[in-house]
Amino acid sequence: MRLLLAEDDAILADALVAQFEHAGFAVEHAPNGAVAEYLLGKHDFDAAVLDIGLPMVDGLTVLKNARITKPALPVLVLTALDGLDDRVAGLNAGADDYLTKPFDFPELEARIRALLRRTRPQQPAGAAPEVGRLSFDREARRALIDGAPVDLSPREWDLLDLLLTHRNRVVHKEQITQTWLADRAADNSEAPAAVGMIEVYIHRLRRKLEGSGVSIRTVRGLGYLLEAEAHAGR
Repeated sequence: MRLLLAEDDAILADALVAQFEHAGFAVEHAPNGAVAEYLLGKHDFDAAVLDIGLPMVDGLTVLKNARITKPALPVLVLTALDGLDDRVAGLNAGADDYLTKPFDFPELEARIRALLRRTRPQQPAGAAPEVGRLSFDREARRALIDGAPVDLSPREWDLLDLLLTHRNRVVHKEQITQTWLADRAADNSEAPAAVGMIEVYIHRLRRKLEGSGVSIRTVRGLGYLLEAEAHAGR
């Protein structure tokens, strides 16, 4: 997932780039509004995080222009301006979400992932991408092995969806936790319990995927990686 981060505070920007990259994002940083507009015109992004108080071209102007050229781009406004008028102005300019500073990174990441889920293009009716013998339909929230449905709980589905989205890449435990919490208004008080349950759900999911030609590999100290088995042909 490719993310544009427009933030003029160099220290904050460096920290956010490092955290987003650790969470599996590819990040382009714009230190001012002019660079942000250049990058938006040159590259396709999955989402953007815009500070309002950008030098050269302010964030609201960047946002309004982006809405003309990239109307479907999910945009989160990140700013120290927390007044009602400021929030209304940001949302009216086209922001999909609004987060004020100071903030906790897990909430920022959860909000971005929630935006990505809501704006993910729907699959055509009947479409079911396949990995090995596993086919999955995100719109219907169902998975099948050789046409037989797999009984998945909501958390198991979210876990499988995340692993499939990052197929052949390591998914960190923090990503799994925030994916689960994002649908619960990013209630980080539940994070420790969610982390403690990850191995349980990985074990359950592995058992349910037996015979699918798909495996979930533990990458010690990092997280989990979903990949198709070499002999998974039909």
